[in-house]
Amino acid sequence: MRLMMLAFVAAQVGLLYPACADTEAEADRSLRETLPLYEKNRCADIKDTAGQLFCGDPDLQSAGARLSNALQDRINRIADRRLAVEENVEWIRGRNLSCGIFGGLSVASRNIQSVKACLLKETEERIEILADPNFDCLANNTTAGMLICSDPALAIADRELNGHVVALIAKMKDDEAKGAFAEYARWIRARDRKCHLADKENVPLDELSPSEACLADDMSRKTAEIIAAKGDPQRVFGKSELSPAPDADAVDLCIAQIHSANACGDFLRVSRIIQLDTEVSAEAALVTAEVEMKVLSPFAVCSPIASTCTGTCWDLGSGQAKPSPGSRESQPLAHRLRIEKSFAFQKADNGWRCNTDALQPIELGVALSGP
Repeated sequence: MRLMMLAFVAAQVGLLYPACADTEAEADRSLRETLPLYEKNRCADIKDTAGQLFCGDPDLQSAGARLSNALQDRINRIADRRLAVEENVEWIRGRNLSCGIFGGLSVASRNIQSVKACLLKETEERIEILADPNFDCLANNTTAGMLICSDPALAIADRELNGHVVALIAKMKDDEAKGAFAEYARWIRARDRKCHLADKENVPLDELSPSEACLADDMSRKTAEIIAAKGDPQRVFGKSELSPAPDADAVDLCIAQIHSANACGDFLRVSRIIQLDTEVSAEAALVTAEVEMKVLSPFAVCSPIASTCTGTCWDLGSGQAKPSPGSRESQPLAHRLRIEKSFAFQKADNGWRCNTDALQPIELGVALSGP
């Protein structure tokens, strides 16, 4: 699956900022002279320092391949796979910074050996950590995930549900499975909104205990639904074309339809949706929502991907939604993109159908770095 290749690429490379023109030639020369596989593997085609080091150094290349396998094993055992990819790109950001790779700045030739040693150490430690099944829980940095992992009963219920989901989706073809994983991730976001855990990142966990019963009930209900399907994934996935009400869940489904039609899941993960306003009549509705997406794979700030998947071009300098034709810059890994948009819905016999088939134009947009 393409998502798995995305994870492989994310494991190999760092933040893809373009190098500065006045230092690019010098940096390439230093790396070419230092890395034995640089010419053979055409590492100059890679535009970031971490990627070139993994490409040109045999020890790093070997460690990178083992890291890719460890990451693939982790992705294969969890159901919300884009969350795992997101966690990995956050790790890449931290790894690069801790090893002295800062954005588009080149590494001085005298520091190449120490940077290599740091990358190798970080990678070996990461491989060992990824093999620990407990890491799946500990690495979940969402509010609901941390609350689940803090309660043994909820953690057991979550692992049981996860196992059922992975086993059921394993019976599907690749394209269908990709859609099913995205649908399951959307169910998790809807569950968190229902249990009042959305947008609660800075709330202490002991203040969120009233949400535990809601989480337990929803996970129990989903597990029962999957068991009742008796191994038939079509009884669980691929049925949602209408929404019961024009709300944040409906917006989530609307975005999923737009993203699926444009293969946006290879580049972005929807992390949260906040309903801001709703206007409803007998036959139509307009829901205004704030949508946050996390960058999983870099893309040009003004490109078809930027327009179709985020609804706008971006200016990296200001962090604003702003046309920048001809820009060669890319949205870096782990950047959060927040847009505000109104979504139109039409009343149907059994629910509400999304009438918005594109994200552009948006009302507002801002790009944020960091977690």
